Amino acid sequence: MIWRSATSSNVGRAPSPAADALVGHFSSSLLLALALATLPALHAATVSGRVQLTSSQDLNVRKHQDYSAVVVWLEPVSGPIALPVVSHHAEMVQKNKTFIPHLLAITVGTTVDFPNHDPIFHNAFSNYNGQIFDVALYPPGASKSIAFRREGVVRVFCNIHPSMSAVIVVLKSPYFAVSDKSGSLRIADVPPGSYQLHVFHERATDETLAALTRTVEVPAAGLDLPMISVSESGYLQLPHKNKYGKDYPPASDSGGYVGTKP
Repeated sequence: MIWRSATSSNVGRAPSPAADALVGHFSSSLLLALALATLPALHAATVSGRVQLTSSQDLNVRKHQDYSAVVVWLEPVSGPIALPVVSHHAEMVQKNKTFIPHLLAITVGTTVDFPNHDPIFHNAFSNYNGQIFDVALYPPGASKSIAFRREGVVRVFCNIHPSMSAVIVVLKSPYFAVSDKSGSLRIADVPPGSYQLHVFHERATDETLAALTRTVEVPAAGLDLPMISVSESGYLQLPHKNKYGKDYPPASDSGGYVGTKP
């Protein structure tokens, strides 16, 4: 009806077969487009599961069964995902000489803000191969931002305070979750299909994580993963250098400007 009444000259005229065919074509196309647009939402599945950490020397794990900060993500077997060009922002706060959250999982293209909520100066940086960056020294109340444009694991430190560390996991897939303290995780809106499941935990070796990679089939009804057990055996925490590749001065955790020059 809309197409036939688009101009006033058509008012009161009997529809022709050609006009009816045209209307039918547009109606069918519109219905098809609507069906395709809603198809992923109608058939999106939820992947849920739990992780546990074993052979850990960390007190929170051994005493409190804290199984948080394990990243689990899915990559389609059919090939890489074309992520939409959207300006995402995430935040890693610096407060009480701590990066919050300690682990942040994001997709490629996300900008991370590093606000300084401490009454002292900070200098977030990373000299690891995930993405090298250095926001330089900045004062309380200020914030710096970095756009993460490639996949990888970025280990973040402060050039003034050696006790400060964090991890940013940059993913090329939007289908990921980070485990909570109980080890539970939930990945929503996953289209049914075949996926490679990957796991990351900062205190697991590359060999351990590689062995956890597997192929999973996600049905329309969703998937409950079997328990994912991540061993911390073989992990050694080594002291890191400052952004100049040198040792931190002994008193560098006291705040201020100490440790900012080579």
